Amino acid sequence: MSSKRILMITGDFTEDYETMVPFQALMAVGHQVDAVCPGKASGDTVATAIHDFEGDQTYSEKPGHRFALNADFASINPADYDALVVPGGRAPEYLRLNQEVLAMVRHFFDTQKPVAAICHGAQLLAAAKVLEGKQCSAYPACQPEVELAGGQFANLEVTDAVTDGNLVTAPAWPAHPAWLAQFMALLNK
Repeated sequence: MSSKRILMITGDFTEDYETMVPFQALMAVGHQVDAVCPGKASGDTVATAIHDFEGDQTYSEKPGHRFALNADFASINPADYDALVVPGGRAPEYLRLNQEVLAMVRHFFDTQKPVAAICHGAQLLAAAKVLEGKQCSAYPACQPEVELAGGQFANLEVTDAVTDGNLVTAPAWPAHPAWLAQFMALLNK
C-alpha cells in the first residue's frame, strides 16, 4: 500500500466518532491526514458532539472531545491531496454555506479522487452539486437533500456502506468497519 495524502474538512460540532475514528485509523495504516476547518489554523480545535441511537425518534446529542486540527485551512490546495473525508455531525450544515469548501469538494469529484462521506456529510455533497446520478447513503433525515441534489438515496442498514465510483458513503458511525474498508480499497487502486 502506498501512502496517500488525505484532506478532512470538518468544523465545530462535527460528530466525534465520525471525525476521530477515520482520522486515527487512516493514519494508523500509513496515510497522512490533514484535518482543516474554515477560519481555523493548525493547533486550533473544533468542538465535537457524540450522536447516539437510544430508541428516540432521532439521535441524541452529547458533548464530545475537542478535536485538534493539524493543518491550516487558509493554506491548503485540494490539488495536493489524493482523497477527501467528510465527517458528519452538525458541521456540514454550515460548512455548505462556504463557497471555498464547496469548490474543494467539487475538485475531488472533477478529478475522480476518492471521497468518503458519512452521515450528515451528504449535506455538503448535495450543496456542492456532486451527487447527480450517484448512489449516496447518509443519515435517513438527509434523504430529501440527496434526492433533491439528483442522487439516489441508498437506504442501508446502519452498519453498511456503499461505493459508487469514487464515492463511499454510510448512514452513521456504526458503519465505520464497512465504510473505512471500502474507502481504503479505493485508496489502494
